[in-house]
Amino acid sequence: MNKQELIKKYNNECFATISTDEVLEDLKQLDEPQKVVVPQFVADWIEECKNDDFHLFGAMEAISLNQKKLDYWFREDDNMELFARAWLDGYEKEKRYLVRIIGITNYNSYLNYHKEEDKWTIESRVEIDAIRTEHTRKQLEEAGFGWVFDCEGIEIEEVEDE
Repeated sequence: MNKQELIKKYNNECFATISTDEVLEDLKQLDEPQKVVVPQFVADWIEECKNDDFHLFGAMEAISLNQKKLDYWFREDDNMELFARAWLDGYEKEKRYLVRIIGITNYNSYLNYHKEEDKWTIESRVEIDAIRTEHTRKQLEEAGFGWVFDCEGIEIEEVEDE
């Protein structure tokens, strides 16, 4: 919780009775840094580097030497700062989803993305290097599939991390 959120919360409760315990709990959270959300491959790199006793600079420096996908992500928008915040304050992994069309043979009913061809298909959920079967909300929305989250004919399954 940041300072503005706390002010807004208590501005909206101007005539309510607020317990001291609730206020103290909110104040304890005020200074705690918020965890950022990063893609799975970023989380994997951070974990690998921390296990190998890298420091932040070493982890950032090694990105361009070892990780092409990570290097592209790292250099766009404000992702360098996001990486540093994830390293220092902790992170949550970006949620991934399996998208299945209900009523179609179970084996060939999953939304897949063919990376090299930049095409979406309905096939099995067998993931290989060239085919992605687990998608983030952002990936689905950017491809025009945001509607799947509100469609009764679609089953969305959140993928658990290994």
